Amino acid sequence: QVQLVESGGGLVQPGGSLRLSCAASGFIFRNKPMQWYRQAPGKEREFIATISSGGTITDYKDSVKGRFTISRDNAKNTVYLQMNSLKPEDTAVYLCNVRVATKDYWGRGTQVTVSS
Repeated sequence: QVQLVESGGGLVQPGGSLRLSCAASGFIFRNKPMQWYRQAPGKEREFIATISSGGTITDYKDSVKGRFTISRDNAKNTVYLQMNSLKPEDTAVYLCNVRVATKDYWGRGTQVTVSS
């Protein structure tokens, strides 16, 4: 079955950096685009970034462009989210996502807290 396991979250000061990872299994990873989303308390889940199956095409939510970078390692079945210049408003649970056979799959997420 499809499994997505996020890691790398934590507490960081404003202006700091974190690198999130999402380890995937249960499907042919190299064939699928991957996404990162986030959900803050009391807010709807929102799209953050996407990367094509080969890793050559990426797209981002406007508010994270220039600060976040999505990448993938198809040999390791892992997608990453490098987050720089973090702001308090980036505080949320970050989840990775894949669509397989018309169904969306989600990991449990990793908490990112940006606070001084």
